[in-house]
Amino acid sequence: MKRQIEIFTANCPVCDPVVKMVKDLACDNCELTTYDLVKQCDDKSCVSKINEYGIKKLQAIAVDGKLLDCCKGNAITKEKLFEAGIGKA
Repeated sequence: MKRQIEIFTANCPVCDPVVKMVKDLACDNCELTTYDLVKQCDDKSCVSKINEYGIKKLQAIAVDGKLLDCCKGNAITKEKLFEAGIGKA
């Protein structure tokens, strides 16, 4: 059975090394799909996948339909910005 690996990237200098690392580590039983969210995809399925997985930051990786724990959370929120003093005189 093939392992499904989905990589979500912004195709930037921060994302590129992680994409390369995943590709280098992938085995013969791994099927890789890379979603470049800057270019997006013709059918917009990559945008649907972002919503489905609850992706809030890039780069992100899902394996067999599950977003890796290291890729969850840590989204920029209004609350965190306010806590940092943004929006205050």
